[in-house]
This record gives sequence, C-alpha cells and structure tokens, in this order.
Amino acid sequence: MIIIILGTRPEIIKLFPIVNTFINNKIPFKILHTGQHYTFKLSNTFIDQLRLPAKKIINLKVGSGTHGNQTALMINKIEKYLNSNKKIKAVLVYGDTNSALAGSLAASKIQNIKIIHLEAGLRSFDKDMPEEVNRRIIDHSSDLLLCPTKISKKYLLNEGIPNKKIFVTGNTIVDAIKSPFTQKFINVKNNSHGDYVVLTIHREENTRNKNNLKKIINEMIKISKNKNYKIIFPTHPKTKKLLNKIKYDKSRLISTEPMDYFSFLTLLKNAKLAVSDSGGIQEEACILKVPLITIRNSTERPETIHMGCNILSKIRDKMIYKDVLKILKRNIKWKNPYGNGNASQKSYKIIKQFIKKNEPKFY
Repeated sequence: MIIIILGTRPEIIKLFPIVNTFINNKIPFKILHTGQHYTFKLSNTFIDQLRLPAKKIINLKVGSGTHGNQTALMINKIEKYLNSNKKIKAVLVYGDTNSALAGSLAASKIQNIKIIHLEAGLRSFDKDMPEEVNRRIIDHSSDLLLCPTKISKKYLLNEGIPNKKIFVTGNTIVDAIKSPFTQKFINVKNNSHGDYVVLTIHREENTRNKNNLKKIINEMIKISKNKNYKIIFPTHPKTKKLLNKIKYDKSRLISTEPMDYFSFLTLLKNAKLAVSDSGGIQEEACILKVPLITIRNSTERPETIHMGCNILSKIRDKMIYKDVLKILKRNIKWKNPYGNGNASQKSYKIIKQFIKKNEPKFY
C-alpha cells in the first residue's frame, strides 16, 4: 500500500491526477490529509470539486500553528498511522509544504517504508523561504525523486544525489489542467469583468505587515488607472485581515473570497495578466499562456523566467508598475516546459517498478 500525504490546496490539485491513475490501475492507497489548510474554501471545496475518494481520506486535523508546532504535530500523527499498518510500502509526498516535510521525516525513521518525492529538485537558492528548507530536507530524505524538468534534476545531481534515484516526469499540474474533467469547466469564455488583471498575494514577506501589502496595492491601482484594467483579487484569509486596514479604490481593485479551482482557472485563463507571489500560479499562468509578474526575490521555477513569460519584481523602487508595462509589450514565444500532460502516467510506471524492486532505503 502507498500512503499519499497532503495538506494544502496546491497538493490536492497536483495530486488528483496521480490519485486517478492509481485508481485506474488498482494500486492500493490511502490519503493522509494533515489539515494544514483546514478551512472549507482552502481545502474541502477542492477535494469535493476534484472528486477525491472520501473513503480513502484520513483527516489528521492538525490545523494552524507556528512552523515548528504544526510540523511536530504532523510528524507525531503521521508516525502513529504509519506504524499501525504493516502493509505500507511507501509514502508519497508532493512539493515543499510542511505536510510534505512531516511525511518525509516520519517515514524516514521507519525501516520498511520508502519515500517518494514528486516535484523534486526545485530550488530558489533563498533560504529565507521556509519552503526552500523543506524541499532540500525532503529531497535528501527520499528514495525516489520525480522531477518536473531537467533543470530540477541538474540541481539534485549537483547536490550529490545519485542519478539512479532521479527521474524527469514533467509536472502533474499539466495533467490537472489538461484533463477532460477540468477542461469542460474552464473552456467557457468568461469576460464578465471586462479587461482585468488577476492578483494573488499570500507569502509571509508580502503580508508580514500592512506597509508591504499597501505598496503592492498602490502599484496595482496605478496599473488599473494607466491601462483601465480592473484588478480581481481572490484574497487569502490572512491577507484579507491586512487588506481591511488599507484604504484603496474598491471600484478598481475588487477583493473576492478564495475561489474554487475551476473558477480560478477560468479567471486566470481569460486575464490580460497575473500578478502573484505564488509558486503554483507561475506554472498555471505559463500553461494557460498568461503573462505573469511574480512579486518575490527569487523563484524555484526558472523555466518561466527563461521563457520570458514571467518577471521577478520587487516591492521597492516601484518596480511592479514598470515590469507590468514591460511584459505587456513582450512578444512571448509560448512553449510549456512542464510536459504534455502525461506526468502522472510516467510517475505511476516508475513508482510501480521502484516498489517492485524492493531495494533497501537510501540505495
């Protein structure tokens, strides 16, 4: 049996093609949901919409907390579950969340359970990002590493991880977006807002205080006035608390509740531009051919920068406004670097062979 560990909205989205592949190929599995994202809007609505099998899900209900407290509680609960079932062959984690970190650390202490890391090898080389620390620990704890691109494989090899543990599969986000199930919901053209920019902000460096968020909002209002675009802002709950303390033109910047997956993809697909600090939206915007400004100091998705469809922009020096004008003038040659939508099938075949070999951990 394989235990899939998840806890956040991006993990739910990116793992649903793997779950469907396991079901279609009759691979025994269970899903441990840590509860890292615990509100209905950030978690349950995605599980329901993507039709993850409820009977396979065990919710650990960890909830919020400091990084240390949250991760420690996850490790404790995951370890208890893993030790309770001798049929478990492997733990599968995705990306760089605290849930993925806790799953890999718990499994690393149990001799007969191997660790499979999907979306392995991403690097921002910025250790101020909690996710950067997580992904490095997960990669160096894993027995099988499935990378989205050749760049991520190169990073792992440079860190001394053996080549035979690493495979390039593409990214399952392409599978998720291109699946007929998703396409039937997002293919409807929806321009009810007219010309608009999608904005999402949630990272700690941009929401640590209201001053940083205020600077971003002011830049977005300037863009709205210059281009006559409305700004549609699906707002994370923690960002909403800060936004409520800021005065801004609500006719130009429209704050909404967090959206379900299909509604957000439809919004993004038909936008003139996206401005975000998200990792996943860098991939989604690239796949959907939407220019993007990423408000961060670094990115673990360099492929989008190399393509020219994404610009790293900083709050200081009023760079956001300047970078928006720059990218809107670009003639972008769109080429999806994350595969053609068969990453889950590739991953399944590699995982099947890996488990069948039954080699010792850390081979």
